[in-house]
Amino acid sequence: MIRAVIVMNDQGKPRLLKFYQYQPVEKQHEIIRTIYGVLCSRADKVSNFVNVESIFGPDARLVYKTFATLYFVFVFDAAENELAILDLMQVFVETLDKCFSNVCELDIVFNFNKVHTILDEIIVGGQVLETSSSEVVKAVNEISRLEKTSNSIMRVPKSISAWQGR
Repeated sequence: MIRAVIVMNDQGKPRLLKFYQYQPVEKQHEIIRTIYGVLCSRADKVSNFVNVESIFGPDARLVYKTFATLYFVFVFDAAENELAILDLMQVFVETLDKCFSNVCELDIVFNFNKVHTILDEIIVGGQVLETSSSEVVKAVNEISRLEKTSNSIMRVPKSISAWQGR
């Protein structure tokens, strides 16, 4: 099971947090500081797999990858395959790239609802739901279309009532 997905910048500021097991806010801040400390202290040529049992308990593993100024971090237990999680991370980043055309930190900050929607199409409740970035993009586009449609429907009654009152 995936326990957490964290995207933070190279200064340790979280840009996306999704914990699939409840963590109090104070614990979340502590986890982020600890993970950032671990990632910053690692050499460039070492493995992207980290044992984080001291933070998350037994059998907890962490996989991270750096893209530009962002660390993408997935925390999971022994039931998941490390290479599969690394591939899932790549799917997540590819999907972000397709949705935002060359994603950057500001896209994640200012479009956090869409980023959470993308993540929710890939992972639900700590379980992997979809691994095809094109399928995720289709689903996200459909959700965006439905949101726009529902917003335009909500505006119609106001204009009709105003028109009938004339």
